[in-house]
Amino acid sequence: MNMSSEQSPERYESTWSSLCNYSMPEWFRNAKFGIYTHWGPYSVPAYGQNGSWYPNNMYNPESPDHAYHVRTYGPVDKFGYKDLIPMFTAEKFDPDQWAELFYKSGAKFAGPVAEHHDGFAMWDSKLTEWNSSLMGPKRDVVGQLEKAIRAKGMKFMTAFHHAYNWWFFQKGREHGDCMNPEFRKLYAPPHKNGDCPDAEFLNLWRDKIYEVIDNYMPDLIWFDFGLGAIRERYRREMLAYYYNRASERRIDVVTTYKQIPSGNYHLHPMSAVMDLEKGKMNTLTPYPWLTDTSIEEGAWSHVRNMGFKSAERLIHNLIDRVSKNGYLLLNVGPRADGSIPEGAQECLSGIGKWLEVNGEAIFDTVPWLVAEEGPTASKGGDHFNEQNEARFTAQDIRFTTRGNNIYAICLGRPGEDVTIRTFRGSQYPYTTALPVSSTFDASREGRPFLYHEDIASINMLGSDQQLKWKLDEDGLTIEAPRKMPCEHACAFKIVLNSGNL
Repeated sequence: MNMSSEQSPERYESTWSSLCNYSMPEWFRNAKFGIYTHWGPYSVPAYGQNGSWYPNNMYNPESPDHAYHVRTYGPVDKFGYKDLIPMFTAEKFDPDQWAELFYKSGAKFAGPVAEHHDGFAMWDSKLTEWNSSLMGPKRDVVGQLEKAIRAKGMKFMTAFHHAYNWWFFQKGREHGDCMNPEFRKLYAPPHKNGDCPDAEFLNLWRDKIYEVIDNYMPDLIWFDFGLGAIRERYRREMLAYYYNRASERRIDVVTTYKQIPSGNYHLHPMSAVMDLEKGKMNTLTPYPWLTDTSIEEGAWSHVRNMGFKSAERLIHNLIDRVSKNGYLLLNVGPRADGSIPEGAQECLSGIGKWLEVNGEAIFDTVPWLVAEEGPTASKGGDHFNEQNEARFTAQDIRFTTRGNNIYAICLGRPGEDVTIRTFRGSQYPYTTALPVSSTFDASREGRPFLYHEDIASINMLGSDQQLKWKLDEDGLTIEAPRKMPCEHACAFKIVLNSGNL
């Protein structure tokens, strides 16, 4: 997209050949880090292993959520999911406070889940009465957050999960109130399990997205896995509509999609940005990608007594992904009353303090020629591999670059000396020719050359101290400062002489 003010607005047809003319905007490439929120009537019980899937599980007699629901609220045919909505009062919801917290965390884009699988719209909708302006909080959550987030200079995003609404209440059609036609715009039109989405459902799915685009014009729209079950024509039309509306307003936008394990894509990979849920790529990729994960341990929405991930773990998560051409979207789950749990606030504050010192090595950077070195094996390439991620050490190093600078980020607090073995010194001209030798070590010989005169200076971000270093065949050894400027991870800034590049 990326238009100048003199260019005519680009027009997209609802064909993949036209939609593949899309190009990812520079603002997203530079942003790296965003925050979104899972918040809705499902936040009221604040129960279950997942939280936001409570509406599904509460109708399943074999689920602990069902037993909890019956014990707390009564039988599901008498007290269904719809009856939780009046309890979703959000009396402490302060969009300006949320935006300030997200801004101080270092996030460059933020926004809410506009609609989860549950069919409850979090905006002032004319398409469905099941929305946050008419029920529950009786506030336009999307609209109020859009104003607050943009007022802080951040880009605004919305997430859509509602494609899966057709299947979400399957058990409720057997054991609950979900077959009542009166509730068709919340639970989906009454149908038999196994039926495909009908035109009524598909049109409402599409028109809700159009309504949010027209009224709030998000800079980024994120889609969950259910998108793959929407008829292809609807997906193409939706994407063309979004890109054309953005083009008319001369703004650059982003759409995300998911790839399923079989290798199929929910949107054409040249038309949008791939998202990995709680996953990552394990190597540097030639294309950008996003990973979404939650600040909570396991759950997506707020669950009572659920723990929170440490700031260190999420900082390492961010650094590792950025070094491989990935970006991080972090979920926060507010309480039903609109307050953000203290544990989440502390974690976001820790991320913000680290980025305040080291953001230069993250924002506005691109991956370097090599992503990483270190002893911790990197697993990735699919969804839900985050839980297999081993804890990193200070010997695990990730690389980014901007201008004449290479940033080498230690995932921990290094000792007195740090040897970066990715680099090797050379006293002879670089050549791509490989030596013919039975003792050839590809891992060693494949490392990038640096000449001694290539390096102008080295310091650690957060410190003005010029550091001593040496470069030889073993690597680049740097004498670390005695006082570390930050916790969790430390970034060496290697400034290269531009005349020798």
